[in-house]
Amino acid sequence: MGESEDLDTAKGHIPVLVREVVEALAVQSGGNYLDATVGGGGHAAAILEAGAPGGRLLGLDRDPEAVRRAAKRLRLYGERVTVVHASYVDLLSIAQPKGYLPLHGILFDLGFSSWQIDKASRGFAFGLEGPLDMRFDPGAEVSAADLVNELPEEELAALLYRYGEEPRGRQIAHAVVDARPIHTTVELAEVISRALGGRRGALHPATRTFQALRIAVNQELESIERALPDAVEALMPGGRLAVIAFHSLEDRIVKRFLQQESRDCICPPEYPVCRCGHVRTVRLVTRKPVVPSEAEIATNPRSRSAKLRVAEKL
Repeated sequence: MGESEDLDTAKGHIPVLVREVVEALAVQSGGNYLDATVGGGGHAAAILEAGAPGGRLLGLDRDPEAVRRAAKRLRLYGERVTVVHASYVDLLSIAQPKGYLPLHGILFDLGFSSWQIDKASRGFAFGLEGPLDMRFDPGAEVSAADLVNELPEEELAALLYRYGEEPRGRQIAHAVVDARPIHTTVELAEVISRALGGRRGALHPATRTFQALRIAVNQELESIERALPDAVEALMPGGRLAVIAFHSLEDRIVKRFLQQESRDCICPPEYPVCRCGHVRTVRLVTRKPVVPSEAEIATNPRSRSAKLRVAEKL
């Protein structure tokens, strides 16, 4: 990688809702914190600054390039920070032997970094010519090309509807199957544009398809569903869980989980008495999601869809 590509990550990615995250986590000196999606290290640096002099942070990321960037940015904090190449679904098994449990606070920033989008070789952007990859972890087995070129038409259409909320998924899937093999991002975007009759309005015809493929490749929804209960388990009483989501599918999972865990009974309303025996584990700190200010959106337009939800372990 050339020197120009290896500059401070702050120049390539702007973390969202930084002040709000630090406040939400109620960061204190001597606390143990987990940034489950450390990315470029922006949130992690803010947490470490607020937790000085004794606060510690464990950062996880599935992307080895993110781990390298974050480790470089955070190295000035010395032994107060540990960055690991790992998925947040393994947070318990990683945090325990490294001496971070119980945790005072956990952050999930479910977005992906600007430098991931803007690097053509990663295959996330339909406007940049690159391979159909979309893997956060380049070592993962399944890429977007595998799904695009190997899934049966019906399964591909279902994937586009489920993960991209694409109402014209069947039309797109049929066109994709007819055009196989498809090797690059631009090829796929052109196939979709032709199938849907070109661009209409502000949204590019390929937007929902690319979102759906990225989510499926990285098993994003399944991963957050698995990780949220473990995150609550990892927290000490009074510890805070903060989650930033960028699209409705993820936010819906987070909202439902926190609402469920903030209630003692989760039985269907038609049950006259409680049968589930569920005991609430958290209290909601935010009844409604925290969103970026107009000033932040003006500075960082990619922040506009961010929603921050926060809960405290009982």
